[in-house]
Amino acid sequence: MSKPLSRVLLTNDDGVDADGLSCLVDVAETLADEVWVVAPERDQSGSSHSVSLHEPIRCRQLAERRFAVSGTPSDCVIMASQHLMQDALPDLVLSGVNRGANVSDSVAYSGTIGAAMTALVMGLPAVALSQAFRSPEPPPWHTARRHAPEIIRGLLELDRDAALCFNVNFPAVPPEAVRGRTICRQARGSIASARVEARVDTRDKPYYWFAFQHESSVVTDPDSDVAALRRDCIGISPLSLERNDTRSEALLAQRLDATAPAG
Repeated sequence: MSKPLSRVLLTNDDGVDADGLSCLVDVAETLADEVWVVAPERDQSGSSHSVSLHEPIRCRQLAERRFAVSGTPSDCVIMASQHLMQDALPDLVLSGVNRGANVSDSVAYSGTIGAAMTALVMGLPAVALSQAFRSPEPPPWHTARRHAPEIIRGLLELDRDAALCFNVNFPAVPPEAVRGRTICRQARGSIASARVEARVDTRDKPYYWFAFQHESSVVTDPDSDVAALRRDCIGISPLSLERNDTRSEALLAQRLDATAPAG
């Protein structure tokens, strides 16, 4: 990319004060003349593509081109593209850098990726970025900070389908220990189950916490995003809005006495 972008929009699902968003600002400032931040005011992890249709959205300006939104990551993209930046839309939407990998089963639930998908609906190119880490160690943000600019520039130069975004995962190693880049895909099995933890509040009313039980060790596909991170590679996955399973079309048509799509 010979010259910088005019405007880049940043959002995330960890909240406007998250360390990963600060990392992404550093990355974006190497790419664009103007960096806009429109991010959730609090953690919205697990919100996927959720849009707030049943309650009003509050938007607070924190600084020049920096806003906190009371809703989800997808709400932030809509607020930015349809209101705050409607006079000049961003050339690119960057979502992240998420604290922790967004791989395989978790892709469907990720608010980080949900924001990128919503950008596609709005007609904007988008990249979601996540930094893996090994608890209790802190995420190695310098890995994403060093490698993300070159990867994003390369993705922008692709002659790509307009309905396509990218999911980029950085491995849990220092920047100099990264062993290359791998184009990879999602795999099933990284979420073993969901847990519901029941509690009682100070007025003896029940409430519940939901959490996923992750078990990525069962993912054995060598082409998966999980395998890429195991090899200390940066995993890059192209994602589309299209969710049809073309492999099942002919079988369904036969079983249900229906007409299959042409081609």
